[in-house]
Amino acid sequence: MTSHSDRFEEPGNDSVKVRVHGAGGTILLDRVQKKNAISRSILAQLRQAFDDLHQEKKVRAIILTGSGEAFSTGSDLSEIKEQINDSDAQAKWYADCVAQKELIELMLRFPKPIISAVNGPALGFCAALVLASDVVVGTAKGSLGFPETLRGLVPGLGAPLLAFRIGTAAAADFLLRAELATAEDCQRLGIYRWIVNHDLAWAKADAVARDLSSTSPTAVAMTKRLVNEAVGEHLFTQLSAGAAATASARTTEGAAEGIAAFLEKRHPKWS
Repeated sequence: MTSHSDRFEEPGNDSVKVRVHGAGGTILLDRVQKKNAISRSILAQLRQAFDDLHQEKKVRAIILTGSGEAFSTGSDLSEIKEQINDSDAQAKWYADCVAQKELIELMLRFPKPIISAVNGPALGFCAALVLASDVVVGTAKGSLGFPETLRGLVPGLGAPLLAFRIGTAAAADFLLRAELATAEDCQRLGIYRWIVNHDLAWAKADAVARDLSSTSPTAVAMTKRLVNEAVGEHLFTQLSAGAAATASARTTEGAAEGIAAFLEKRHPKWS
């Protein structure tokens, strides 16, 4: 990815970087030491990055990708664990889940196409970000999964998006068993539009962005609205219910044990 970049601007710190290149704008998750896990701070930076690129009139499409070998492993579980004993933990978790929902809604309503270049595993909340994108370029190293039930959590935001993309029957099996979909699985299910070599993910996404620059911005925005808000007319209601379910699950004993087991690298002991 970095071989294609000139200079990234940093909306908050060095965890989310933004670059404008021709008709495209790239948002880069750059927290390699944490496999690009999403903290509260990074979530806010992502929202700001999309807002900034919305204002860039020459940008016709947005590329979302990650540094290193992972797209993102999802929500930062260490941050969630640190808050378990806080007196206001439940309020914080609900606010976090609402903020996540609002970012996904922003992506679905964003007037410019969003292209995810999935350079490695995309898990949990970040799998939901991939599903909220309009076009997905995958690599052989790319995978997608919702491991929440293995952690005592609920994939509340991923569930409605996955059902919207691949159907409820396939989504239920996928989510309940916390199945990890390979790149080939993702292409078969229609999540990935293309699979390319790992070092070509960003280049392919940029080529798609350049193709989109020849289309009418107004027509593209109207078409995107038709797909996400007319065809998916119940999707936003489902996302609200999903955010509430995600927040509630974090308050359970199962979540405390599942997160602790994951961070301690052991099998959870369910009661």
